[in-house]
Amino acid sequence: MIAIDRSRWGRLRVTGGDRVRFLQGLTTVNVEALADGGHGWGAILNPKGRVLSVIDIARPPGGDSFVIACEPQLAEPTRALLERYAVMDDVVFEPIAGPAHQMWDDAAGVWDAAIAEGAADGARADDDAEVERLRIRGGFLRYGLDVDDDHFPFETPLARFLDYGKGCYVGQEPVFRVHAQGNAARMLRGLLVEGAAPIAPGTALTAPAKGQITSSVADGDATRALAYLHRTCWEPGGTVEVAGRKATVHELPW
Repeated sequence: MIAIDRSRWGRLRVTGGDRVRFLQGLTTVNVEALADGGHGWGAILNPKGRVLSVIDIARPPGGDSFVIACEPQLAEPTRALLERYAVMDDVVFEPIAGPAHQMWDDAAGVWDAAIAEGAADGARADDDAEVERLRIRGGFLRYGLDVDDDHFPFETPLARFLDYGKGCYVGQEPVFRVHAQGNAARMLRGLLVEGAAPIAPGTALTAPAKGQITSSVADGDATRALAYLHRTCWEPGGTVEVAGRKATVHELPW
Protein backbone atom coordinates (compact mmCIF):
# COMPACT_ATOMS: atom_id res chain seq x y z
CA MET A 1 0.00 0.00 0.00
CA ILE A 2 1.25 3.49 -0.80
CA ALA A 3 0.00 6.93 0.26
CA ILE A 4 -0.34 9.71 -2.35
CA ASP A 5 -0.34 13.36 -1.33
CA ARG A 6 -3.51 15.12 -2.55
CA SER A 7 -3.02 18.37 -0.61
CA ARG A 8 -2.74 20.38 -3.83
CA TRP A 9 -5.94 18.97 -5.29
CA GLY A 10 -8.96 21.22 -5.56
CA ARG A 11 -11.65 20.46 -2.99
CA LEU A 12 -15.03 22.12 -2.61
CA ARG A 13 -17.65 21.58 0.06
CA VAL A 14 -21.12 21.84 -1.48
CA THR A 15 -24.03 22.77 0.78
CA GLY A 16 -27.52 24.20 0.33
CA GLY A 17 -31.02 22.85 -0.06
CA ASP A 18 -30.62 22.04 -3.77
CA ARG A 19 -27.23 20.32 -3.48
CA VAL A 20 -28.49 16.81 -4.31
CA ARG A 21 -30.67 17.84 -7.25
CA PHE A 22 -28.02 20.19 -8.61
CA LEU A 23 -25.16 17.67 -8.59
CA GLN A 24 -27.43 14.87 -9.81
CA GLY A 25 -28.35 16.93 -12.87
CA LEU A 26 -24.85 18.18 -13.65
CA THR A 27 -22.53 15.22 -13.11
CA THR A 28 -22.38 11.57 -14.19
CA VAL A 29 -22.25 10.52 -10.51
CA ASN A 30 -25.45 9.08 -9.04
CA VAL A 31 -25.35 11.48 -6.11
CA GLU A 32 -28.76 10.37 -4.82
CA ALA A 33 -27.40 6.84 -4.31
CA LEU A 34 -24.29 7.85 -2.34
CA ALA A 35 -24.39 6.54 1.23
CA ASP A 36 -23.08 8.54 4.17
CA GLY A 37 -19.31 8.18 4.09
CA GLY A 38 -19.38 6.99 0.47
CA HIS A 39 -17.87 8.52 -2.65
CA GLY A 40 -17.99 8.09 -6.40
CA TRP A 41 -15.88 9.06 -9.38
CA GLY A 42 -17.40 10.65 -12.43
CA ALA A 43 -17.27 13.62 -14.74
CA ILE A 44 -18.84 16.89 -15.70
CA LEU A 45 -19.64 16.79 -19.41
CA ASN A 46 -20.51 19.37 -22.02
CA PRO A 47 -23.87 19.02 -23.81
CA LYS A 48 -22.16 16.90 -26.48
CA GLY A 49 -21.06 14.37 -23.87
CA ARG A 50 -17.36 15.31 -23.81
CA VAL A 51 -15.37 15.35 -20.57
CA LEU A 52 -14.80 18.81 -19.09
CA SER A 53 -13.69 17.65 -15.64
CA VAL A 54 -12.97 14.38 -13.83
CA ILE A 55 -14.20 14.56 -10.24
CA ASP A 56 -14.71 12.56 -7.08
CA ILE A 57 -17.86 13.34 -5.08
CA ALA A 58 -17.87 12.27 -1.43
CA ARG A 59 -20.76 12.37 1.03
CA PRO A 60 -19.31 12.94 4.51
CA PRO A 61 -21.19 11.31 7.39
CA GLY A 62 -24.20 13.40 8.34
CA GLY A 63 -25.46 13.90 4.78
CA ASP A 64 -25.71 17.71 4.89
CA SER A 65 -22.94 18.35 2.35
CA PHE A 66 -20.83 16.89 -0.44
CA VAL A 67 -17.13 17.30 -1.15
CA ILE A 68 -15.93 17.51 -4.74
CA ALA A 69 -12.25 16.79 -5.40
CA CYS A 70 -10.27 17.10 -8.62
CA GLU A 71 -6.72 17.51 -9.93
CA PRO A 72 -5.02 20.85 -9.20
CA GLN A 73 -5.27 22.08 -12.80
CA LEU A 74 -9.01 21.38 -12.80
CA ALA A 75 -9.78 23.21 -9.55
CA GLU A 76 -10.63 26.63 -10.99
CA PRO A 77 -12.29 25.40 -14.22
CA THR A 78 -14.44 23.00 -12.19
CA ARG A 79 -15.52 25.68 -9.75
CA ALA A 80 -16.32 27.99 -12.66
CA LEU A 81 -18.47 25.27 -14.26
CA LEU A 82 -20.37 24.67 -11.04
CA GLU A 83 -21.00 28.38 -10.51
CA ARG A 84 -22.07 28.86 -14.13
CA TYR A 85 -24.76 26.20 -13.85
CA ALA A 86 -25.93 27.25 -10.37
CA VAL A 87 -28.06 30.12 -11.57
CA MET A 88 -31.25 29.71 -9.53
CA ASP A 89 -30.14 26.86 -7.25
CA ASP A 90 -29.68 26.97 -3.49
CA VAL A 91 -26.08 25.72 -3.48
CA VAL A 92 -22.93 27.10 -1.87
CA PHE A 93 -19.36 26.18 -2.82
CA GLU A 94 -16.73 26.49 -0.10
CA PRO A 95 -13.04 25.80 -0.88
CA ILE A 96 -11.30 23.35 1.44
CA ALA A 97 -7.61 23.74 2.22
CA GLY A 98 -5.16 21.60 4.15
CA PRO A 99 -3.56 18.16 3.87
CA ALA A 100 -5.29 15.33 2.03
CA HIS A 101 -4.24 11.94 0.71
CA GLN A 102 -5.26 8.72 -1.01
CA MET A 103 -4.21 5.18 -0.13
CA TRP A 104 -3.65 2.78 -3.04
CA ASP A 105 -3.48 -0.95 -2.37
CA ASP A 106 -2.98 -2.14 -5.93
CA ALA A 107 -3.75 -1.28 -9.55
CA ALA A 108 -7.27 -2.69 -9.31
CA GLY A 109 -8.13 -0.37 -6.43
CA VAL A 110 -6.84 3.02 -7.60
CA TRP A 111 -10.37 4.18 -8.46
CA ASP A 112 -11.84 2.86 -5.20
CA ALA A 113 -9.67 4.86 -2.78
CA ALA A 114 -11.37 7.84 -1.20
CA ILE A 115 -9.59 11.19 -0.89
CA ALA A 116 -9.20 11.58 2.86
CA GLU A 117 -8.46 14.71 4.84
CA GLY A 118 -5.22 14.91 6.80
CA ALA A 119 -1.61 14.02 6.17
CA ALA A 120 -0.32 10.47 5.73
CA ASP A 121 3.14 9.30 6.75
CA GLY A 122 5.40 8.86 3.76
CA ALA A 123 2.88 10.26 1.29
CA ARG A 124 4.35 10.44 -2.21
CA ALA A 125 3.99 13.09 -4.89
CA ASP A 126 2.14 12.53 -8.17
CA ASP A 127 5.42 12.37 -10.09
CA ASP A 128 6.88 9.60 -7.91
CA ALA A 129 7.87 6.72 -10.21
CA GLU A 130 6.00 4.06 -8.22
CA VAL A 131 2.85 6.21 -8.10
CA GLU A 132 3.06 6.70 -11.86
CA ARG A 133 3.48 2.97 -12.49
CA LEU A 134 0.45 2.16 -10.36
CA ARG A 135 -1.56 5.00 -11.90
CA ILE A 136 -0.90 3.73 -15.41
CA ARG A 137 -1.59 0.11 -14.50
CA GLY A 138 -4.93 1.16 -13.02
CA GLY A 139 -5.83 3.62 -15.78
CA PHE A 140 -6.19 6.46 -13.28
CA LEU A 141 -6.70 9.41 -15.62
CA ARG A 142 -4.65 12.58 -15.73
CA TYR A 143 -6.63 15.39 -17.31
CA GLY A 144 -4.97 17.02 -20.31
CA LEU A 145 -2.91 13.89 -20.86
CA ASP A 146 -5.18 10.83 -20.81
CA VAL A 147 -8.51 12.60 -21.18
CA ASP A 148 -9.78 16.03 -22.18
CA ASP A 149 -12.75 17.68 -23.86
CA ASP A 150 -12.16 15.61 -27.00
CA HIS A 151 -13.10 12.39 -25.17
CA PHE A 152 -16.29 10.69 -24.08
CA PRO A 153 -16.38 9.07 -20.61
CA PHE A 154 -17.20 5.64 -22.07
CA GLU A 155 -13.84 5.64 -23.89
CA THR A 156 -12.04 5.68 -20.53
CA PRO A 157 -12.13 3.80 -17.19
CA LEU A 158 -14.89 6.23 -16.21
CA ALA A 159 -17.16 3.86 -18.15
CA ARG A 160 -17.42 1.57 -15.12
CA PHE A 161 -19.02 4.40 -13.11
CA LEU A 162 -21.65 5.43 -15.66
CA ASP A 163 -25.09 4.74 -14.21
CA TYR A 164 -27.53 4.38 -17.08
CA GLY A 165 -30.50 4.41 -14.73
CA LYS A 166 -29.79 7.59 -12.77
CA GLY A 167 -31.82 9.99 -14.90
CA CYS A 168 -31.00 13.12 -16.87
CA TYR A 169 -27.78 15.11 -16.59
CA VAL A 170 -25.82 17.43 -18.87
CA GLY A 171 -24.36 15.38 -21.76
CA GLN A 172 -26.47 12.32 -20.99
CA GLU A 173 -28.12 11.95 -24.40
CA PRO A 174 -25.00 11.31 -26.54
CA VAL A 175 -23.55 9.03 -23.84
CA PHE A 176 -26.74 6.94 -23.72
CA ARG A 177 -27.00 6.84 -27.49
CA VAL A 178 -23.53 5.36 -27.95
CA HIS A 179 -24.16 2.91 -25.10
CA ALA A 180 -27.38 1.72 -26.72
CA GLN A 181 -25.79 1.39 -30.15
CA GLY A 182 -22.52 -0.09 -28.87
CA ASN A 183 -20.45 1.78 -31.42
CA ALA A 184 -17.60 3.46 -29.53
CA ALA A 185 -14.72 4.00 -31.95
CA ARG A 186 -11.82 3.96 -29.48
CA MET A 187 -10.95 2.84 -25.98
CA LEU A 188 -8.19 3.56 -23.49
CA ARG A 189 -6.08 0.44 -23.03
CA GLY A 190 -2.87 -0.55 -21.31
CA LEU A 191 0.18 -1.44 -23.38
CA LEU A 192 3.17 -3.43 -22.21
CA VAL A 193 5.88 -2.27 -24.60
CA GLU A 194 9.22 -3.98 -25.20
CA GLY A 195 12.18 -1.89 -24.01
CA ALA A 196 12.40 0.83 -21.38
CA ALA A 197 13.15 3.85 -23.61
CA PRO A 198 10.70 6.76 -23.09
CA ILE A 199 7.71 7.12 -25.41
CA ALA A 200 6.42 10.65 -25.90
CA PRO A 201 2.72 11.39 -25.38
CA GLY A 202 0.97 11.56 -28.73
CA THR A 203 3.21 8.94 -30.36
CA ALA A 204 1.09 7.12 -32.93
CA LEU A 205 0.91 3.37 -33.30
CA THR A 206 2.49 1.92 -36.40
CA ALA A 207 0.01 1.26 -39.23
CA PRO A 208 -2.22 -0.60 -39.79
CA ALA A 209 -3.04 -0.24 -36.07
CA LYS A 210 -4.71 3.05 -35.17
CA GLY A 211 -4.18 4.87 -31.89
CA GLN A 212 -1.76 6.93 -29.84
CA ILE A 213 0.09 6.92 -26.55
CA THR A 214 -1.10 9.21 -23.74
CA SER A 215 1.15 8.24 -20.79
CA SER A 216 4.10 5.91 -20.27
CA VAL A 217 6.62 4.91 -17.61
CA ALA A 218 9.55 2.51 -17.51
CA ASP A 219 8.98 -0.69 -15.56
CA GLY A 220 12.10 -2.82 -15.41
CA ASP A 221 13.20 -3.63 -18.95
CA ALA A 222 9.77 -2.79 -20.39
CA THR A 223 7.45 0.22 -20.62
CA ARG A 224 3.90 0.45 -19.35
CA ALA A 225 1.73 2.85 -21.31
CA LEU A 226 -1.81 4.09 -21.72
CA ALA A 227 -3.06 4.50 -25.27
CA TYR A 228 -6.30 5.08 -27.13
CA LEU A 229 -6.77 2.22 -29.54
CA HIS A 230 -9.24 1.95 -32.40
CA ARG A 231 -11.79 -0.84 -32.14
CA THR A 232 -9.92 -2.74 -34.86
CA CYS A 233 -6.94 -3.29 -32.55
CA TRP A 234 -8.16 -2.87 -28.95
CA GLU A 235 -8.75 -6.54 -28.10
CA PRO A 236 -6.81 -7.57 -24.96
CA GLY A 237 -4.05 -10.02 -25.73
CA GLY A 238 -3.45 -8.62 -29.20
CA THR A 239 -0.23 -6.95 -30.28
CA VAL A 240 0.54 -3.63 -31.92
CA GLU A 241 3.73 -1.74 -32.71
CA VAL A 242 4.76 1.67 -31.41
CA ALA A 243 8.06 3.47 -32.07
CA GLY A 244 9.40 0.29 -33.67
CA ARG A 245 8.64 -1.78 -30.56
CA LYS A 246 6.17 -4.60 -30.02
CA ALA A 247 3.40 -3.96 -27.48
CA THR A 248 0.80 -6.24 -25.95
CA VAL A 249 -2.71 -4.86 -25.39
CA HIS A 250 -4.22 -5.11 -21.89
CA GLU A 251 -7.62 -4.25 -20.50
CA LEU A 252 -7.47 -1.81 -17.57
CA PRO A 253 -6.50 -2.35 -14.80
CA TRP A 254 -3.65 -4.75 -15.40
